[in-house]
Amino acid sequence: MTAASTVCCMAFFRTRAGWQASIILFCGTAVLVFAHGTDAHERILIFLHRYEAFELDELLLALDVVGLMSIVYACLRLLDLRQEKRRRDHAEARADWMARHDALTGLYNRHALSERLEILRQKRNQRFGIILLDLDGFKKINDAFGHAAGDCVLQEVASRITSLTAAGDTFRFGGDEFVVIIPEPSKLVETAQQIVSALCVPIAFNGIVLDIGASAGFAEHPKNAPTPAECLTNADAAMYAAKASGRGRVYAYDQSMQERQFAKARLEHSLREALRAGEIKPYYQPILDLQTGAVMAFEALARWEQAPGKFVPPSEFISIAEDMGLIVELTDQLLRMACRDALHWPEHVILSFNISPTQLQERGLGLRILNILMEAGLTPNRLEIEITETALVHELETAALILNDLHEGGIRIALDDFGTGYSSLAQLSNFQFDKIKIDRSFVSSFQDQEKQEKIVKAIVGLGIGLDVPTTAEGIETPEQLRSLIEMGCRFGQGYLFGKAVPAHEIPEAVLQIRSAVV
Repeated sequence: MTAASTVCCMAFFRTRAGWQASIILFCGTAVLVFAHGTDAHERILIFLHRYEAFELDELLLALDVVGLMSIVYACLRLLDLRQEKRRRDHAEARADWMARHDALTGLYNRHALSERLEILRQKRNQRFGIILLDLDGFKKINDAFGHAAGDCVLQEVASRITSLTAAGDTFRFGGDEFVVIIPEPSKLVETAQQIVSALCVPIAFNGIVLDIGASAGFAEHPKNAPTPAECLTNADAAMYAAKASGRGRVYAYDQSMQERQFAKARLEHSLREALRAGEIKPYYQPILDLQTGAVMAFEALARWEQAPGKFVPPSEFISIAEDMGLIVELTDQLLRMACRDALHWPEHVILSFNISPTQLQERGLGLRILNILMEAGLTPNRLEIEITETALVHELETAALILNDLHEGGIRIALDDFGTGYSSLAQLSNFQFDKIKIDRSFVSSFQDQEKQEKIVKAIVGLGIGLDVPTTAEGIETPEQLRSLIEMGCRFGQGYLFGKAVPAHEIPEAVLQIRSAVV
């Protein structure tokens, strides 16, 4: 017997089954020794012969048959047990695989990454690098072409990354985020650039070319972080810095990036406190009838004044509120304030209010808005909800139900940022809108660029043909105003008429606008 066989035998006899086998073997041996020493077999035969009239030998034969059948039955059950064990082992292996892998891409998941980082932590000062990648434009693909296209992109991205790295070093970190562990830190920059270049190549899906890209950040351990977990955090900070600077960028971590992350965390905390204290207020920018110069509406714009004269840009805190899941609370709070302010305006002046794209996925949005109007005492025909084209694409059926609820409640609907989203004409044909808003990007440049001017004329003409009035955003010069009036644009807003002001400044702003236009 080999040493390995000896070790296996010893290991078996330490188990419960091994102990039971030992006891049974010992008892069986003792019985055999006793039977041999007492001639038990001969004694039984003599006994059976002496009392043959009782047919005890047939009874013994029956017991033998039953015993044999029991052995056969036990063998069959042992086979079943063996098959069941195989199935259970397969199921456990499958469950373990699913616990540590992403089902869509087949890559290791966040749980497996945590295990890997713990192993690296135990190795103390081992050098390695972490690359964290985030896809550029992935949400737009999901919104425009559906989740099937998004799944196709993620699978192709995983394939491209693993073609450049070891499969065991690649992880799907989140929705469209991927992590790659590089054992050789000297290859960090080269590998990151190769991956980003590979991911910038368009992906074909059902005859459509999907334009995708990626931003990457990386950090090195222990150079940039004392622990693997901190190295991942720093790579994440570098990735966000790369993403903020544009598409297809690769950034190495430096200390300033972490400071920006801390600043973001502080801003998130301040936002939560400001929301709780009601410090984010609606400011109002006038919307004019360009033919008469009268103020017809005010658009409510969120403004957060952290300190006297110090405002946090809406582009910062609105996106943070969406990420933190606070956008519904923020929107409801602002709408209540705006409805109360609108009660002090002339009856013909309406309130224009923006809805976040993420909210157009909530089936109960229409009912919630109507409840807020009832609480404030503002009639529904004095509220105009602005939505963007991109918001409609994500959940088309839900959006249709919400818009129908709003229309039936008497609320107006305006299509905001027209021409900058997806399938504009399709949205006009599928939904009923009371107004089209021309995005400021067209208005700001149409006098200097002939192509932009033609686009603005086409949008205005489309509105006239559909009997849907148009509003031009971002009017800043008298020349822009005159041109838009000549085109037939019905409404306008912009710094030429006034900036967004708090509610108590509106009466003065209205007088200034009327005198300026007249």
